[in-house]
Amino acid sequence: MTVQCLTEAHGLAYAAYNGDCVSVLAAFPDESVDLSVYSPPFSNLFVYSDSEADMGNAATDEEFIQHYTFMLRELFRLTVSGRLTAVHCSDLPLQKWRDGMVGIKDLSGQIIRAHEAAGWVLHSRITIWKSPVVEMTRTKALGLLYKQLRKDSGRSRAGMADYLLVFRKDGDNPRPISHRAEDFPVERWQEWASPVWMTVNQTRTLNVSAAREPADERHLCPLQLDVIERAAVLWSNPGDTILSPFMGIGSEGVAALMLKRRFIGVELKPSYFQQAVRNLEAEDRQTALFETPGPEAA
Repeated sequence: MTVQCLTEAHGLAYAAYNGDCVSVLAAFPDESVDLSVYSPPFSNLFVYSDSEADMGNAATDEEFIQHYTFMLRELFRLTVSGRLTAVHCSDLPLQKWRDGMVGIKDLSGQIIRAHEAAGWVLHSRITIWKSPVVEMTRTKALGLLYKQLRKDSGRSRAGMADYLLVFRKDGDNPRPISHRAEDFPVERWQEWASPVWMTVNQTRTLNVSAAREPADERHLCPLQLDVIERAAVLWSNPGDTILSPFMGIGSEGVAALMLKRRFIGVELKPSYFQQAVRNLEAEDRQTALFETPGPEAA
């Protein structure tokens, strides 16, 4: 059964929808979004709900990509020509008990190929540095243990980075994104133009405790605000509309409002949606950026 919009909330500069992103995005007009920033479900690694529309419930990687591609086609249609989408992801560990071998699954490559098949052009691939010590402490991964290095380093590996994959919809951008030197000094550009972002604060995220439910199978891990803000500043103008089709607790929306952008978010899980609306309302009231109505669906 396809889940469409269950409920919605609107503020001065945001619109939030509780429902299946594929169905909700189908209601938006062509070329109505200037930038999208989001972290998709990581195939079947994290399960957020028991809904059939939850992409995290995919039985296989192929099933996930098939479902994800429906969303990518809608996203391509509603993105303004010459504008971009920024997708946060990581590769995934292969587990002996689940996959029959120990290694790394190329999820980032699967996401790139899915975007290209939907018409997007790969624009940039940014590696986000993460501490291997933190990963080792959290996951106890055999390949990161020092004792494994001493025992047999043939099984030792480097830590797993995050990526920001940026794709462009080909065409002429009708509203060029310009930056003034006083607002965007060359030193910042030299740092952000690096293919590796070394200074993303991994702990600067929205609080997730209010949205978590006892039945949650895995964990909710919101996207770092540093990543969202860099994408929004680099690839959108103040007043532009930023979309997240996997809104979660509203991290992309809060960052968008802080930076004087409008925001549209879609979230399937009711508890996450409700927390996102609380976060968006708080930021909307605090900034009071716009006098015009927020974005509306077609």
